[in-house]
Amino acid sequence: MVDTETFTPDAVEEIETEIGDENAVIALSGGVDSSVAAALAYEAIGDRLTPVYVDTGLMRKGETEQIRETFSYMESLRVVDAKDRFLEALSGVSDPEEKRAIIGEQFIREFEREANDADADYLVQGTIYPDRIESEGGIKSHHNVGGLPEVVDFDGIVEPVRDLYKDEVREVARHLGLDELVAERMPFPGPGLAVRVIGPVTEEKLEVARDACHVVEDELEEYEPWQALAAVIGKATGVKGDNRVHGWVVSVRSVESRDGMTARAQEIDWETLQRIQSRITGTNENVARVVYDVTHKPPATIEYE
Repeated sequence: MVDTETFTPDAVEEIETEIGDENAVIALSGGVDSSVAAALAYEAIGDRLTPVYVDTGLMRKGETEQIRETFSYMESLRVVDAKDRFLEALSGVSDPEEKRAIIGEQFIREFEREANDADADYLVQGTIYPDRIESEGGIKSHHNVGGLPEVVDFDGIVEPVRDLYKDEVREVARHLGLDELVAERMPFPGPGLAVRVIGPVTEEKLEVARDACHVVEDELEEYEPWQALAAVIGKATGVKGDNRVHGWVVSVRSVESRDGMTARAQEIDWETLQRIQSRITGTNENVARVVYDVTHKPPATIEYE
């Protein structure tokens, strides 16, 4: 387990050394990893840090509003509306690794533009140890590791929590006094909802996934999952009213884990599962079925792509 008393000052000193007297931008997503990285970097270089939140159109329900509220104390916070650029770049793409590579490059290009405006030469990221292991091991690429383009217009990329597991990052978050909403928030993939819709990314599928994920997180909060999510995995026939429909299939997943490297599917009671399916199918006429994923990791990964 990380010793927060020594890790925090060491990380701040490392950031100061790497960035020196230059400016930096921090890739801020609202998750605990990037939030801790931002807090450490802000302590290290203060106003020379520009936090950048990129609204990709692939985010959780209400994410952008939450970011504005949580990080309002950072006066230099920039919220970038890049939804159209991301969806255009992803148009027609089905391969999961190609999605991640496109998102990784698009992220970098957005940050390069913002860095140019802020006269910043360094990029700070919330990459953690499992991200690196999965990317280097070929399990999947992460938008901030294996998904980075070969040419990056920064003098350096600083990753202060790169050697920590998720539970250790949470310990640092608590030590730093970050809001509980941030410190205890369940993981969300860097590529966002793009990896929770199987096949091509469309606005319709994203809206289904976004609303379904919101329902799942709300209904399963009492189970305290390490991660809970919903994914749009295909289409199937169903009945809505007196009509036969060909609608989306939403898969619900909830797992227990310590660090995300392995995970066990949670046992959810029947009444809760029925309430989830009722809310998801009842609020979206284009959803025909809801299923529950009972697969552990391994053999499955936590996310669907």
